[in-house]
Amino acid sequence: MRAIWKGAITFGLVNVPVKLYPATEDHDISLHQVHDADGGRIRYQRRCEVCGKVVEYAHIDKAYAEGKTTVVLTEEDLKSLPEERSREIEVVEFVPSEQIDEIMFDRSYFLEPDKAAAKPYALLRRALEETDRTAIAQFSLRQKTRLGAVRSRGKALMLQSLLWDDEVRESDFSSLQDDVRVSAQELKMALSLIDNMSTDFSPDKFSDEYQDQLRQLIAAKLEKGDAVDTAATFGEQEEDEADRGEVIDLMEALRRSVEQNRAARQGTGARKTPAKKASPRKSAAKKAPAKKAVANKAVPHKAGAKKASAGRSAKKAS
Repeated sequence: MRAIWKGAITFGLVNVPVKLYPATEDHDISLHQVHDADGGRIRYQRRCEVCGKVVEYAHIDKAYAEGKTTVVLTEEDLKSLPEERSREIEVVEFVPSEQIDEIMFDRSYFLEPDKAAAKPYALLRRALEETDRTAIAQFSLRQKTRLGAVRSRGKALMLQSLLWDDEVRESDFSSLQDDVRVSAQELKMALSLIDNMSTDFSPDKFSDEYQDQLRQLIAAKLEKGDAVDTAATFGEQEEDEADRGEVIDLMEALRRSVEQNRAARQGTGARKTPAKKASPRKSAAKKAPAKKAVANKAVPHKAGAKKASAGRSAKKAS
């Protein structure tokens, strides 16, 4: 995995330099549009509505429109915002884990400590486990100020971005306003059905059947030779600036898919098993605030340690 962000967790007088990694990935096959007559790639151009010219990405700014007025915001404008320059995951409070509504969870990230920060990292993780609490933090990522939840997952700390309160909608459907009568017998039968279908959740039992069938379809068309030459259909625009940032060897990926499907048909293919989930959190014997539990052993960072770590973080910050 490749780190997408470098900074530090700060709570009380503790500073923990960390790297941020995406905790999930999309397994969907990426499809693009082509001309049905000759298979040529269909592309979209960034064209200015005023002068009609195609604009390179380097000359594109962001803007806010209100009515007939547009406010242009340059890269320098956005970089001047103090929150965007922040490289801290600042813990503002510790709350009981069960108080966070799951609908607020957005994206998940793993946090890896620097070698010098292994002990305070482990200390925070253990404190969260023992108290069964979650650290609520504020941080900036990709030009946005975000709210996050830092919690323990196995041997690692996980940061999950949270939706802001005004981003969660209410389920105020008119069809739910009327009281619906459910008889005792109907409820009994429903409970019986749930009891008969109850089991422990094992995510490895489920797979994305659509994507599996899509891969098989592509592999079958390749085996039959039902494909066109990429260089001939994509043309010279393949080297367009918009595509230089991400180059994917699709043919190699498809060849591997064919080999995997052949192996599966021969009974030698094995489906990947997702990593086991972390063991349930330990029940807290005492509900002492996590701040107090950590502060007694924490190494001050604002006086001395922070200067050293801040220097390292500044050099590594991208």
